[in-house]
Amino acid sequence: MTLRHEVFVSAMIPAAGPPPPDRGPSQWSSLSHTLIFGPTEALLTDPPISRGQADTLADWVDGHGVALRYIYLTHAHADHFLTTNYLLRRWPEATVVAGAAVLSRIARETPGGEISERYVSFFGDVLPEPPVTVHGTDFPASGLTLDGHEIFAHAVGHSDTGDTTVLHVPEPGLVVAGDVVYNNVHQFVGEGRDGGLDAWHRALDRVASLEPRFVVASHKDTRRPDLPSDIDETRRYLDAAAEVIDSSADATEFYHALKRRYPDRINPWAIWLSARRLFTN
Repeated sequence: MTLRHEVFVSAMIPAAGPPPPDRGPSQWSSLSHTLIFGPTEALLTDPPISRGQADTLADWVDGHGVALRYIYLTHAHADHFLTTNYLLRRWPEATVVAGAAVLSRIARETPGGEISERYVSFFGDVLPEPPVTVHGTDFPASGLTLDGHEIFAHAVGHSDTGDTTVLHVPEPGLVVAGDVVYNNVHQFVGEGRDGGLDAWHRALDRVASLEPRFVVASHKDTRRPDLPSDIDETRRYLDAAAEVIDSSADATEFYHALKRRYPDRINPWAIWLSARRLFTN
């Protein structure tokens, strides 16, 4: 029996961050969580930000009636690991697995187990209680076995941040792409200078080389399926962002120009987060 997968999406939540120039809402993009499971065992990817999101996700996982063996973290952005320890209260026997570089980054970004001031300022008391530093296990180079089927992790380098990984399930041809691939949601390109966008293209090359049938983006439009075509759509957005970076004088100009390029993508506030990082002077 081939492993199955289902995707649960945590909806956007308000963030007390700086509003964009057009005074649109400040909100965090939706978050995808993939459950990969067989008859008796399951693996869950990338826990969400808030306790409420985590409780809803946990109830959904429990509804599948299989034992959660692993929680996998694709990368070290806090919106993909903050509630890991909170969820482990629900599943104390589960093992957290991630790349060694991912775990090292999480440790550096959560000194003393504390949440960074940036995320505290954005989300306040909906966040889990510290400590949030994740004590996980390096994902074995030889892969993991889930109900007799192999699962592999691949380090793909820089995407919207460094040391990104993806999860590959050869049967049924699934790649859980983390933030390497976006699905009709505005991409965070704030770390795109100094070769960052070129490195992201190379990460997309690695995903494409796996020849997946399904590609799950961490930030996705729930109206759309999880298709390999999102790889090329992500590439085109990066190319547009590169042009807009070069032609913009400041953060405001960048915001408006990229939004005009992609008026129908979800959550323009992500453009503003990118703009403020790209144009710091």
